[in-house]
Amino acid sequence: MHRIVGERSDAGFGTGAAGRHGAAVTAVHPRVHRAEWALARYGPLARRSFAALERVDPLADALVEHLAVSPEPFDLDQAWRRFLAGGEAAASLPSPVARLLASVAEPPDWVDWSAIERAPRLFQRAGALGGLVLSLRSLMGGYRAPAGNKPLVFTGRLAEQAPRRVAETSRFVTAVCAPGGLRPGAEGFAISVRVRLMHAQVRRLLAQSGRWDRAAWAEPINQHDMLATMLLFSEVYVEGIRILGLRVASREAEDWIALWRYVAWLMGTEAELLPRDYAEATALRELIEGTQGRPDDDSRALAAALLGHPPRISEDMPMAWRFAMARALCRMLVGDEVADELAIAPEPGWRRALAAVPVLVDGFERMRGRVPALDQRARSLGRRYWSFVVRVSLGDKPARFARPERLATG
Repeated sequence: MHRIVGERSDAGFGTGAAGRHGAAVTAVHPRVHRAEWALARYGPLARRSFAALERVDPLADALVEHLAVSPEPFDLDQAWRRFLAGGEAAASLPSPVARLLASVAEPPDWVDWSAIERAPRLFQRAGALGGLVLSLRSLMGGYRAPAGNKPLVFTGRLAEQAPRRVAETSRFVTAVCAPGGLRPGAEGFAISVRVRLMHAQVRRLLAQSGRWDRAAWAEPINQHDMLATMLLFSEVYVEGIRILGLRVASREAEDWIALWRYVAWLMGTEAELLPRDYAEATALRELIEGTQGRPDDDSRALAAALLGHPPRISEDMPMAWRFAMARALCRMLVGDEVADELAIAPEPGWRRALAAVPVLVDGFERMRGRVPALDQRARSLGRRYWSFVVRVSLGDKPARFARPERLATG
């Protein structure tokens, strides 16, 4: 099952080919498709992206290796408090813990707090439409990548894990979008670091398993794939809500990129890889989509598992209708070609009905631009929607973002 499907790039290891920009393609990992095309079109962006396939996150990896042999339980919040206390409390922290916490304690100079504090207004205003986009476009977009999806396949039973993944994603995004949520020590900040450690633990388990095919997939959860994840939650999300009719101003789009740039850095993505603005984010997304290859059987299994847990469009809607509506929305959001590759069945009736959604949303957006109270109302409804989603989807089980103890069997 764990095999890449699709044509290999002409530029694999040892080909000796070179792009128009003079970059030797011999350094490009074989999982990259259409490498020469990418180097010719994107130049330095492509070279940085391809090199990032071979790098991971040394600080986080060192910490999970320490935790694997340490007899002491690890609590991130407690460790953070000891680190901030300084003196003897901080000095007693194991060095791998202290190094990672020190690396995130001071935000980089490029962090724009004004933009980060404005950015959640877009998330609130998008409300339920944004929830559909996160599930049916952003998460689904991550499943498309035949190499990038492998860590997820190895770590869980797909059908059983899909609802939990959607729930924890909702909790994660609402936490980073909460007022002050990304300030050092706040919940969004802490969840970002927990997810970073979870990824490091997955890398550790995969390395020990002997099941990881580095020649086919490069390093697991590598810097390239971390960048791709950032783009799914930022540029891919914005374009998705635009498809559904929301009007996103340039400043709103730039603010949203600024927020996720910082989140991605907290999660271990190298600053030099991250997009400086929305235009660069779009170029990077096009580059990655154009070189990742076609979806494979694992992509289709992940897509089926996600669509087997349709978004909470309406609890009163019959289940069969919810499934069909989710498929139609997904096809609208990812495009028919990608949907066909993911084996997402067409729903012509729902497709015709949903064609009215962007028109209606655009009409409301025109009114919102003239009546400030409508903007406030939309944001209030959005906050209530996300509060409901997190409460209902998680139930009485908190989102722990725990490090897995083992891989899935099979």
